[in-house]
Amino acid sequence: MAVTAELKGRDALMRRLNQLAPNVEKYAAQAKLEVAEEAAEMMRERAPTGATLEYRESFSGELLANNPNKQQVGLSQTKDPSAAGVFAKYIWRFLEFGTAPHSTVKGGGTVLGKKNAAAGGKGMHPGTAAQPHIFPTWRAYKKKASARIRTAVNKAVREAMGKG
Repeated sequence: MAVTAELKGRDALMRRLNQLAPNVEKYAAQAKLEVAEEAAEMMRERAPTGATLEYRESFSGELLANNPNKQQVGLSQTKDPSAAGVFAKYIWRFLEFGTAPHSTVKGGGTVLGKKNAAAGGKGMHPGTAAQPHIFPTWRAYKKKASARIRTAVNKAVREAMGKG
């Protein structure tokens, strides 16, 4: 059985931590950005290729603050000013999870359109198979990413204590 915990009072914790070790946020922010960039590179390597490499080259690891109009997937909005993430073209969802067969003709999404498409067979898209490359890559990398951020925080604490 997994135990989960929710951190309440993050601001107070970070204030206290910054009093004890002032470089924690700086080192952690740099480590988060490096982790996002490395994860983006790993996902880029595993991304499916098409006629062009446009989708594959769209992966980038950046700070969330630098991309305010981008939608976050898989998590709630964060208050962390140094949070980083991986960004890619919007079609990643279709490639990652695949699509079901569907009508592409005008009015094809209506009941009548579906009947006409099924009867005539025109304008039907066969769907696409899932090509998972984002979430499996992140699951494989997550432990190493956490360790890298934890190492950066520990380095800042050791420096503050005069041991580094």
